[in-house]
Amino acid sequence: MKKDLLTGVFPPMVTPFIDEEVDYKGLISNIKKLNKSELKGYFILGTNGEFKSLTTDEKLKIIQTVVDESSDEKVIMAGTAAESTKETIDTTIEAAKLGVDLVSILMPHFFRKYITNQVMIDYIIDVANASPVPIVLYNNPSVAADILITTDVIKEVADHPNVIGMKDSSKGNYKKYIEITQDKEFFIVAGSASFFYESLQAGAVGGVLSLANVFPKECSQLYNLFNNNEFDEAFELNKKLVELNKKVSGFKGVAAVKKAAELVGFSAGPPRLPIKKLNVQETKILKNNLLTSDFY
Repeated sequence: MKKDLLTGVFPPMVTPFIDEEVDYKGLISNIKKLNKSELKGYFILGTNGEFKSLTTDEKLKIIQTVVDESSDEKVIMAGTAAESTKETIDTTIEAAKLGVDLVSILMPHFFRKYITNQVMIDYIIDVANASPVPIVLYNNPSVAADILITTDVIKEVADHPNVIGMKDSSKGNYKKYIEITQDKEFFIVAGSASFFYESLQAGAVGGVLSLANVFPKECSQLYNLFNNNEFDEAFELNKKLVELNKKVSGFKGVAAVKKAAELVGFSAGPPRLPIKKLNVQETKILKNNLLTSDFY
């Protein structure tokens, strides 16, 4: 049951903006399109969702919008992390009330030098004890002041009945996380298309892929091919997706993901300031990257 919640592909959904305001109509349009896909569900209020740039009211309204518009079979995971345990628990409880299936928590990192393994363990367990829904850890040092969820932390929290897995966006660590949890009800989900296929080979059960905001069909197809033991086809598709991911998310991060999503017909808009949108030359490069792919 726990594993089933995470098997498949989730896009870390972008938050559309128009003139610095959340474009809820655009968000609804995106959900209606993605409901027709083979995506497992939606990861909202993550890095590509610019959750750190949103107010609490906006976060809750986004959650409610996605829950209301999502088709019944889609699993909805919401990022609810804050710098304090209290705010994380409060937001998690509100998200659960609105109908999410899972929540995801990034580690606190503002007071970086004080975030020890024991601080992370206590934070995770406190949130898990209070959460009405299962929690998924979010391991992304690149947006968390280089704080890495260590194997020592995982060993202490993986047996908690309400901690069911981790979205791992760190580089080169997924194998050791999978190895130390292979006999537990704790599952690893790849956090990037750049190592999604290799993670599946090592024992990961799914992926949260920024590229799925742009090419949900192809990202889901890779998972399905692997799951159906069609490894030759999966290998060839993976090569194309890895290369394309370098030219989208790896090109200019969330700004490029949002512009690429727009170019294929989704609502996105620019990132919320102070993060800059792509300039004319960057947009031209990105569009050419898409045009030279097999999927555009």
